[in-house]
Amino acid sequence: MDIPRQVVSFLGSRGLMLATAESCTAGYMASLVSSVPGSGSCLDVGFVTYSPTGKAGFLGVREETMKRYGLTSEEVAREMSEGALSQEACCADVAVSNTGVADAAPEDGPPPGTQCFAWSYKRRNGAIVTFSETKVFDGERNEVRRAAALYALSRIEHYFNGLPGH
Repeated sequence: MDIPRQVVSFLGSRGLMLATAESCTAGYMASLVSSVPGSGSCLDVGFVTYSPTGKAGFLGVREETMKRYGLTSEEVAREMSEGALSQEACCADVAVSNTGVADAAPEDGPPPGTQCFAWSYKRRNGAIVTFSETKVFDGERNEVRRAAALYALSRIEHYFNGLPGH
């Protein structure tokens, strides 16, 4: 199963553009999509916002959200994907985001491999509908990052099909 190829085919068949908002995966999602010939017709922009200041400054994630829920949270992932779609220069209809820990987290933090995702879809009327999930992946740091990137991409069509009125 070639997930990046399926994503490009799905987006292209529907005339949709993708934005990624990545923390833990650090551009891996955008890189996987861009490896597919023809991806230029459906990949708009990729944000790598590893730090809290990057998440706040480029994607509009609220400091209050990061403090209240932690950086590894669906709430932060949701604000990341919605923030990507809200950027003035962003032409995307779909955004996927990821934030998490690939290896050892602080003592009071989430378990290693915890990844939070969000998928946001801009409707014709401008409304944004967002879905989110948390998963834990096993493996070394880069195995977790790759698995998280592929998982995030694999769910784009699933959540699109779950949109109200679809």
